[in-house]
Amino acid sequence: MPLNPKIEQVLELIARAKRPPYHEVTAQQARASYEKSAPILEIPSARMFAVEDLAVPMRDGATIRARLYQPAEPSWAQPSPALVYYHGGGFTVGSVDTHDALCRMFARDAQCVVLSVDYRLAPEHKFPTAVDDAFDALSWLHANASLYGVDPARIALGGDSAGGTLATVCAVLARDAGLPKPVLQMLIYPGTTGYQQTASHARLADGFLLSAATIQWFFEQYVRDPGDRDDWRFAPLDGTRDAPRFEGVAPAWIATAEYDPLSDEGIAYAEKLRAAGNEVTLMRYAGMIHEFFKMGGFVPDVARAHADAVAALRSAFGIELD
Repeated sequence: MPLNPKIEQVLELIARAKRPPYHEVTAQQARASYEKSAPILEIPSARMFAVEDLAVPMRDGATIRARLYQPAEPSWAQPSPALVYYHGGGFTVGSVDTHDALCRMFARDAQCVVLSVDYRLAPEHKFPTAVDDAFDALSWLHANASLYGVDPARIALGGDSAGGTLATVCAVLARDAGLPKPVLQMLIYPGTTGYQQTASHARLADGFLLSAATIQWFFEQYVRDPGDRDDWRFAPLDGTRDAPRFEGVAPAWIATAEYDPLSDEGIAYAEKLRAAGNEVTLMRYAGMIHEFFKMGGFVPDVARAHADAVAALRSAFGIELD
């Protein structure tokens, strides 16, 4: 299909703005630029009963910020399901602030608590810090579920792009740590391959928001050395270093975008999980680009993808669809 007309307008606006691409600036400048631009195309912020920034302890003694969204008053008699959400940004940019509107929408529409995790970013914090932070936040929520009116048997994982990578890795780590199986891994255009050598990476290397040069720049910030690209926690699709088995993990809902360089690896990862005997729903959104989930305020067709993701969450949580 051709590009969605509204997505085409987005790409034209970006080209007209003539901002330097991330790979031509410092990580700190890229971060500031993303913080500024992230809300521009977003849906309006949904009202919550409570939003709280928490300090969550990590295994190395540090604490990280995590934002807890409560769409309704917590009930200890009837605890709520929860979504642990990991933002995208190539492990280098992004924060709980850049993904605030998206997390509010999930909380409101899926009727769940959302814990949005501000894992530490590269290059200040190299691989595997983001993975460790992501899993420690999940473990912390399990340990403290009763304090926040959360049902530990109904916790889902989710994330977009690099956050999708973290969510799928945490689904495997949760299994191996003996945590209750997450009810869903909601993977929005996840990164899963170590070397970006798929046909979609070649075909969509430039001109569709996320360029090949920027992808490689992100990963150069993140990895300690080239060998990290072979670690399964960096590349759950094809990483061979310490690679675990992939059966018995949470059911997956995977969204890919037709004009996203990451589309082929999302599809291949769905096939890998399916081949290992897991339940997988693969959604391919025609005419869309990477990051489209955060363009719902300008691109009306994004609403369908949001609704699909919410339906997957509600089904996994055992909440009847409206």
